[in-house]
Amino acid sequence: MIRREPEQAASRAHDLIVIGGGIYGVAMTLEAARRGLRVVLVERDDFGGATSWNSLRILHGGLRYLQTLDLPRFFESVGERRWFCRHFPELVATLPCLMPLYGRGMKRPSVFRVALKMNDTLSFRRNAGVAAELHLPGGRVLSAQQTLDRYPAAPRDGLQGGGLWYDVVMPNSQRVLIEMLHWACAAGAIALNYVSAEELRVQHGAVQGVEALDRISGKTLRLDAPVVYNCTGPWSRALGVQFDRDLPTLFQPSLAFNVLLDREPLSDAALAAEPPGGPTYFMHPFQGRIFAGTSHWPWSKGAEQPQPTDDQLEHFLKDLNRAAPKLQVTKDHVLRVFPGLLPSRSSGSRELAVREAVHDHGRHDGPRGLFSLSGVKYTTARRVAANALALAWRDRGGLQGYGRVPRPSPSLDVAFNDPLWPLDTPRHQATAALRDLVDQEAVMALDDLLLRRTDWLAHPGQSEPIVAEVRQILNLPAPH
Repeated sequence: MIRREPEQAASRAHDLIVIGGGIYGVAMTLEAARRGLRVVLVERDDFGGATSWNSLRILHGGLRYLQTLDLPRFFESVGERRWFCRHFPELVATLPCLMPLYGRGMKRPSVFRVALKMNDTLSFRRNAGVAAELHLPGGRVLSAQQTLDRYPAAPRDGLQGGGLWYDVVMPNSQRVLIEMLHWACAAGAIALNYVSAEELRVQHGAVQGVEALDRISGKTLRLDAPVVYNCTGPWSRALGVQFDRDLPTLFQPSLAFNVLLDREPLSDAALAAEPPGGPTYFMHPFQGRIFAGTSHWPWSKGAEQPQPTDDQLEHFLKDLNRAAPKLQVTKDHVLRVFPGLLPSRSSGSRELAVREAVHDHGRHDGPRGLFSLSGVKYTTARRVAANALALAWRDRGGLQGYGRVPRPSPSLDVAFNDPLWPLDTPRHQATAALRDLVDQEAVMALDDLLLRRTDWLAHPGQSEPIVAEVRQILNLPAPH
């Protein structure tokens, strides 16, 4: 149960304060709590409400890293994809991925056959300890006709075949994050949404904790801990300035966005769509529609919210149409844009950073006990957080092993995954279930429930009746 108890958090000392409730902050909190540390997480808005919520929802196993023989990242991705399958089997599913091959560059059947063989050989433990229904078969190269059988709308001119492999999809990625947070709280963590870290408390150069503001009550909280981890993603650099100094290498923002299209899926597989001379995009089935991404762009620092411009959105849709001419999408087919900021390699670049950035402020004349982490991928967030946590404890005797705190039973019945659940369920049953959800998961506003505890508003076309029904049941503030 995720109990929002700010006064309890302020009444006791902690080993660690984690700032930021996205996937990296939640993963850090889970890793710390499972190792017996007393940890409190503070998030100024709601858990997982920014970049983490806007992900493409695919747990990639690292096939693309074989192109550059980046084996460390490959093995890390395969291992972490397996971790999610083992621990959250009810929240993930196997995802066939299909790339039509037209003989350009690396996209030739002979080359792809070798790549898929390498992928299967090097990931031979991908199914170890995983439920049978989540086992990932080996990849293979399809003939041109077999490719058309799976993807009838594929451009036929020059088609030589198709590469078929398997990854994992999170249909409700926000539930994964919330269930991770449930696990952390079961292990002793305290998680506080709508609490902002305002000031770092330092004495004789060493961190003592933070002064925080409860944005619900308006009260100031004094949180005590000798270690503070800045895991605020796109805001990590700004918080670094506030608590220490500017660290340009910590986060150079770039814009990334995905879109939900009002089009029926072109295949039962996630299509790796590549316009001539362009990047590779994925289009995968989602609630009977197409979820497509990811488009990357330089980020304008003057803009307030991470939203694509009309030109950027138009460019992305044109790329999709060039890769899949029968798609024929326009801006009128865009149901929702899922934008976020990701770290780039350099200022003004659209190229993503290759690795996470971890900064020990105390080793660079900053406050001792202050650390900052900026990650790149949802898939590898847990491992990156575990390594970053170990860095903070290297001078504190090291970390303990994992305690015997198994993941609690799923807090949300699988029926909630139905996007029309509020409309299809008898009123008395819906009332009891929704009130339990509000009480157990720190729901403070209607969009916390409808966007970040369930997926009922991901498809805006069905939102109005759901909002009306839920507002009649619950007395919560309107969506932001």
